[in-house]
Amino acid sequence: MAGEPDELRELTSEGVEQAKALGARLAALPDPPRLVVTSPLIRARQTGAEIATATGATVRVEEALSPGATAAAVIAALGDEPGPVATVGHQPDCSEIARAVLGRDPGFRVAGMAELELTA
Repeated sequence: MAGEPDELRELTSEGVEQAKALGARLAALPDPPRLVVTSPLIRARQTGAEIATATGATVRVEEALSPGATAAAVIAALGDEPGPVATVGHQPDCSEIARAVLGRDPGFRVAGMAELELTA
């Protein structure tokens, strides 16, 4: 909503539908995520909750996925967590993390996803 700090913005009804659709896509994978790690911002947590509902995963809020996240910070936050793990972050961070891991930006759209293999 106009005038609200970005940190307090919730998903719109369209955003909720996009999050549900993303959750359904992840749930349909041969090995869906067992854990959803999300930024502490409200709409990221709401997206993570929809993904967890669809996949049966648990959710963990992680400061390392706050705006400004880096590949190194995400890798450190995930530690030895067995995968697959879905992460919910923000742009342009997701593109920068993908670029660091893949060497290219997969062109994230809203509620988009890319599969990355992160190693410590």
